[in-house]
Amino acid sequence: MQTSAAGSKGFTLLELLVVVAIMAIASAGVGFALRDSSQTRLEREAQRLAALLESARAQSRMTANPVHWRVTDTGFEFAGATTGSLPSFWLGVDVQTTVLGSVVLGPEPIIGPQRIRLSTLSQPMSSLIVATDGVRPFTVRSDDGLRMGQP
Repeated sequence: MQTSAAGSKGFTLLELLVVVAIMAIASAGVGFALRDSSQTRLEREAQRLAALLESARAQSRMTANPVHWRVTDTGFEFAGATTGSLPSFWLGVDVQTTVLGSVVLGPEPIIGPQRIRLSTLSQPMSSLIVATDGVRPFTVRSDDGLRMGQP
C-alpha cells in the first residue's frame, strides 16, 4: 500500500480567509453603492411633513387655536402650536418648498384646500405635493397628481 501526501483534498485556512476578505470588501462596496437617492429622501421628507401637518391640525383642534405652517430660513415653523411640540427642521439639507397659498391648520374641522410643493436642490425638476382638500388628511402626491404608492 502506498500513501500519497499530494492526494489530500480541501481548502487551507489561508484560502478560506482570502475568500472571506474578498466577500467582505464586495459587501461593503455594494452597501456604499446603494446609498439613499435624492428621490427617496424627498419622499421621506414629504411623508414626514404630511404627518407633522396632521399632528399640528389635531393640536389646533384640541386647543381651539389656529396653527399656521410657514417656511423659515432654517426650515419651517408651526406658529400657534405649543412651543417645542413639533420639529422645525428638514431632515435633508437641500429641501425646497413652494407654498401654494397660505397653510392654516384649523381649529375648524373643515379647512380650506392646502398644497405644499417639495423639491430638492439636487433634482429641482422632480417634486412632490403634500396636499389636502380640507376634509381628508394630508397626502403625498406626485407632481402629476397621482397618489404615491398607487399605480
